[in-house]
Amino acid sequence: MASPSPSSTALDELKAVLGPSGWTEDQSEIAPWLTEWRNKWKGHTPLMLKPGTTAEVARAVEICARHGVAITPQGGDTGLVGGQIPMGEVLLSTRRLRAVRDVTPLDDAMTVEAGVTLLEAQQLAAGADRFFPLSLAAEGTATIGGVISTNAGGTAVLRYGMMRDLVLGIEAVMPDGQMFNGLKRLRKDNTGYDLKQLLIGAEGTLGVVTAATLKLFPIMRSRATAIVGLASAHSAIQLLARAKAETGGGVEAFELMKRIGVEFGIRHIPGVREPLDSVQPWYVLIELASGEPGAAEAGMERILTAAFEEDLITDAAIAQNESQVRDFWKLREEQSAAQRPEGGGWKHDVSVPVSRIADFLDEATAAVEAFEPGARVSAFGHVGDGNMHYDILCPPGGDLPAFLGRWLDGSRVVHDIVARYDGSISAEHGLGRLKTDEARRYKSPLEISTMEAIRKAIDPQRIMNPAVLF
Repeated sequence: MASPSPSSTALDELKAVLGPSGWTEDQSEIAPWLTEWRNKWKGHTPLMLKPGTTAEVARAVEICARHGVAITPQGGDTGLVGGQIPMGEVLLSTRRLRAVRDVTPLDDAMTVEAGVTLLEAQQLAAGADRFFPLSLAAEGTATIGGVISTNAGGTAVLRYGMMRDLVLGIEAVMPDGQMFNGLKRLRKDNTGYDLKQLLIGAEGTLGVVTAATLKLFPIMRSRATAIVGLASAHSAIQLLARAKAETGGGVEAFELMKRIGVEFGIRHIPGVREPLDSVQPWYVLIELASGEPGAAEAGMERILTAAFEEDLITDAAIAQNESQVRDFWKLREEQSAAQRPEGGGWKHDVSVPVSRIADFLDEATAAVEAFEPGARVSAFGHVGDGNMHYDILCPPGGDLPAFLGRWLDGSRVVHDIVARYDGSISAEHGLGRLKTDEARRYKSPLEISTMEAIRKAIDPQRIMNPAVLF
């Protein structure tokens, strides 16, 4: 395994190759990039590399490979499992890789470098009368390289898929410094192993993503957004099935929120208000989109009318303007931020088959409350694709350090249930430092040995993000 303590010779060579603008040892400049959002990890590095071109990335990685220096690649530092935080390794930031290489509307594709933010990619697509569908709360900071490396999902997976489904081609620097030029715009290419798919979701362990060709989609000409109140998560799953059948695939987002999370938002996030006239145990944010003007609005009216008649929902509000749309989405997107003033918690990013979500929520909540009496369960997420953020907060007035000390045992309670439901302990954030060891409990020996073999073949020195994955 590569050493996380680089020699002065290696550091000097890196500085000489990248030039004054391509690196920094200034700890005041580096410090903001050494802590993840939840403050769970505080890292350290002797040097932050800031290459501005793919060629500079390649030269830097080659030097590190030759000297056996470990590297932690980093994009926007929005990850929540610690995979982007160096613990002595050289930190390689891709934020200066900012070029827009190509936007080709006829191919429904664009090629951008890794440091372009997700929001900027959305805006580039819109400027070409196209739509790039990946959207998440940190999109103003998260970078294309980062969301590829973690195979991010976001709110529109139900209709458009994960990042893995949105990438046509990739350029990357491999662990020996060679450049993989796979920036194709092809939708079909049956010529053996798809190497770009190995890099997507690899969390920087197989190379540094430097650019990508992304899929674009037509602009939807009508859109409708609503929040509904329900008595149970079971009703939400039935409502989802009705909405999908009614629209023929026009459901773009279907986000479930438990009442306690809504209360946290109202209490702690400025501008967040009660979404409905009544208080409900559960809420769903639904967004429909259609290429036909007026079709999404009409579809929403039909779905909600039928849902009321069938007692699937007990209250509803349809956004009448863009301001109300933003208010509805703010309530959903600020769920994690609204928890912070309530104290720490055990965070879970899990997925189970959509048909089993309500059963999972019932069983997991009963098990957690038996394990930790008084704990508060705040569940929310992309129920349309089976992904739930299942968070457990310390009881009011409880001993927070002691509670956090039981995180592993508490997580086992949740993860064991997830496994019995044929689910995943990481739905969209990856494994990182947080879940790599935990994943060994749930992955088969064959899966682990195969991943280890792939990594050893591509990165025999284990130079890339050495503490992450198998």
